[in-house]
Amino acid sequence: MDEDDRARLAEFVAGRAPALMRVAYLLTGDRHAAEDLFQSALAKTIPRWRDLRHTDPEGYLRTVMYREQVSWWRRLRRYRETLLTGVDDRAGPDLFGGTDVRLAMRAALRALPAAQRTVVVLRYYEDLTETQVAAALGCSVGTVRSRTHRAVARLRQLLPDIELLEVRR
Repeated sequence: MDEDDRARLAEFVAGRAPALMRVAYLLTGDRHAAEDLFQSALAKTIPRWRDLRHTDPEGYLRTVMYREQVSWWRRLRRYRETLLTGVDDRAGPDLFGGTDVRLAMRAALRALPAAQRTVVVLRYYEDLTETQVAAALGCSVGTVRSRTHRAVARLRQLLPDIELLEVRR
């Protein structure tokens, strides 16, 4: 990698890392796992950086992140971890409107299986179509639809007081 490529890579990472870390966090539900996912995807992207000169490097990196996340949750299916609940912190009054809704949504997203959480993040946070999600995850559109349906149904169970958007096609 020459100096121009290094400078372009450094500029890209400095400018896009916060947005990509948010996506990684939404995919994994954990800050440390999000950092690992982002770093792993970046490590797989760097050797191809020169080839990405005339294309969309962010799109490529996002695709690597999505596929890496799929690989992780497929691996986790074999090695289940038991998550323990955290300390019940007591909060003061909500000075920033909607914080309770965001925290409830975050907890509900964490309660979803990784496959469903990934589909919800790609469909509603990344605003991808079902076809784009299917392509990114390497599955059929029907699988995306069924996972979305189950995820939204589960979110409605977990968050009965919050109106969720209708499932869109």
